[in-house]
Amino acid sequence: MAIIKKSELKLYKREDAESKLKELRKEMIKINAQRSSKTLPENPGKVKEIRRTIARLLTKLHNLPEKIVKEVSKKHA
Repeated sequence: MAIIKKSELKLYKREDAESKLKELRKEMIKINAQRSSKTLPENPGKVKEIRRTIARLLTKLHNLPEKIVKEVSKKHA
C-alpha cells in the first residue's frame, strides 16, 4: 500500500478518498492482528505512516465545502 503524498491528496475526489480510507483501514486491521498475536509486522515503520495517512484522509473528507456535504447528505437521505 503506497502512502499518499499531500500533493496527490489534493487531487483526490470524495469517492477516491473514501475507497482509499477503506483500504488503509483493512490493512491497519491486519497489522493490529499481527501485533496482538505477538508477531512483528513486516515493516514496523509502516504502522505510523498508515495512521498518518488515515488522519490526512479524514481531514480531507471533513474539510470539504459545506455545500458539497449538504448535497451528498440529501442524496443519501
